[in-house]
Amino acid sequence: MTVQRVSRSSRSTAFKEVRSRLRSRGLRWTPQRRALIDVLSATDGHVTGAELVELCRDRDPETTPSTVYRTLEVLEEIGLVKHSHGRDGRQEFHIAPASEHGHAICENCGEVRELSEGDVAGLVGSLGKRGFAVDLSHLTVGGLCPRCGNSGVPLA
Repeated sequence: MTVQRVSRSSRSTAFKEVRSRLRSRGLRWTPQRRALIDVLSATDGHVTGAELVELCRDRDPETTPSTVYRTLEVLEEIGLVKHSHGRDGRQEFHIAPASEHGHAICENCGEVRELSEGDVAGLVGSLGKRGFAVDLSHLTVGGLCPRCGNSGVPLA
């Protein structure tokens, strides 16, 4: 299983362009949007919209959920974030993902691991032969991590 991370420097470069990209779409650069960008730039991995709203409100109590979610939609359109859905259906956001990936979630401890195309090539290929194109970013598999499965293999 491949764990993919985006370096802070490449994420930082992407976030520097957000202000001008929002303005080019006719959107204002507000304190609430700035708070969201600041929170996102400090976040590693996956985060839910609700978590983002609370983190933004910690910085700016005037932040509204609608502003956060509308801005997330725009950020996804410009490729800065990507959403997926966990096993419970909740929407999660990935900050500047380097490549499409799915998720393996431990049903016991909640550990989330990213699945690369190589990790699920057999499944994707099998479904492809049946005419089904897989959206890897929405693939979520439940099971047990090595620690919870008592396999004796430490988590990577």
